[in-house]
Parts: sequence; C-alpha cells; structure tokens
Amino acid sequence: MSAQAGYLRIGELARRTGTSPELLRAWEQRYGLLRPTRSEGGFRLYADQDEARVLRTKALITQGLSAAEAARRALVPEGPETGEEPGPVADDLATGLREALDRFDEDGANRAIDGLLAALSLETVMQQVLLPYLHLLGDRWASGEVTVAQEHFASSLIRGRLLGLARGWGAGRGPSLLLACPPGEEHDLGLIMFGIAAWRRGWRVTYLGQDTPLDTIEQAVDAVEPALVVLAVAEGTPIASHTHALRMLARRVPIAVGGGIRPEETTGLGLRMLEGDPVEAARSITG
Repeated sequence: MSAQAGYLRIGELARRTGTSPELLRAWEQRYGLLRPTRSEGGFRLYADQDEARVLRTKALITQGLSAAEAARRALVPEGPETGEEPGPVADDLATGLREALDRFDEDGANRAIDGLLAALSLETVMQQVLLPYLHLLGDRWASGEVTVAQEHFASSLIRGRLLGLARGWGAGRGPSLLLACPPGEEHDLGLIMFGIAAWRRGWRVTYLGQDTPLDTIEQAVDAVEPALVVLAVAEGTPIASHTHALRMLARRVPIAVGGGIRPEETTGLGLRMLEGDPVEAARSITG
C-alpha cells in the first residue's frame, strides 16, 4: 500500500476508483465525501471507507443522480460488509441483471450492476449476487435453458465490469500476488473476484488470465517475484500432465489453488488448498 499500511495516497485512490485526483479533491471539499487522515509528512491518507464511498457515489451518478445527491447518499452509513444481506431492492436488481443478460441487453445489465454497487458493498455484490448468478448460469447452460451465446455474453460482460473495478490493482507497495488459470482452464471470474478482494486488503495483483502455459507462469514468477501464486483450477481440469512442473514451481514460490479442484489431485505437489468462495479465500491469505 502507499505510505502506510491500510491507507492510500490520493493518486492510488484515484486509480482504484477510476477517477482523477482533481475530482476526488473536489468531492472532498464540496461534499465532505472523503475523510482523510494525515501522515507524519503531512500527506492525506485515505481508508477503505473512503474508497467505498467514492465507488458508491459513482454508481449513483450513473443512475442519474447529481453529484451532490449521490455524495449525500453515499455518506449515509451502510451495514458492515461481513454478513450484509441484499434487501428487496437488491433482489429486484439481481433479477433485472439476469433478465437483461438473457436478452443481450448490455445497457440494462450495466444499470443493474450500477444499482447493486450503489446499494451494497462490492464484496457483498460479488458473494451474494454475482457468484450465485454464475453458478445458476452454469446449471442453466447444462440443462439447455440458456444458449452458449447467452452464457458467453453474460460471462464477458461480468468479466469486463470486474476488470474495470480492478483498475490499478497492480499498484502500491503491498505483497505481490500472481494470478493465473493453468493450461486448459478457462473459468477465471472467480479468480478475478479473489484478486479484487485481496487487492482491497493490501495485495498488489498481477493477473495472467485464462489457459496460461506453465512456462509463461514461470517467466512471470521470475519477473514479478510474487509472495504467492494463486491458480484457479475447476474440478475436471486436466492437470495430471503438469504435476512435475507444478511441483518444481512450488519449490520456488508458495502456490495456492482454488476453484473446485479435489484435494487428492494436488497430493504431493506442495500446493495450498484455498477454501470457501473467492472473497473468503482472499480473507484467508490476509488474516
């Protein structure tokens, strides 16, 4: 993290929220949206709560509110992230998201996501809305209720929104985290959510994406020197042919795996198994 653990300088806050330092200063001065502390050197330092208020303000503005009204609403205290449950409005938005994605309605889906981010914390949206939706989408595809085109459209739109929220996740001074899907693995949305949750806890994230060759991961380890490598491996993804390479890599850098792979598939490889959903798994590596 910048300057001091758990806090951000304004430039990093701007990168993480997709705004500019000038806009953040204006919102701080006009609406009291941000509540910085000061470092020993006199620099303003911003906490996670400031980041959450900026994201909520942006989401409300996209719904048509003025900046002043959006900031006023964002300043109303929300419930704690842990254990926060969607209410009727969020349930309606989640239903609207599913319906919009089913009919290839990009604008409608984005409005629903904006509304969810305005009503709930980002981690609650990921845990309580997006992950259940994606599991249901997989079941609906398997049963023939949705087409391959609908599944690809929905996954692509959600991936784009998540990566937009992850803008700047490689910046800062925290420990480095390298994320990848190994060869044959295309399911990366949970890994992206894991990365976002870890980034919000101070990690710097380097994301390699889907179906990444093992030698490419090794090259990235040499370049990035991460404190931890996390691989997403769904149940049924063939990794047997890569066990030697994984075992050798695990001798150089700690590796954790999640995503549904069975523990017996990693026996003797020296890999750590991540438990729970992506947000819970991110909490487990940060304490």
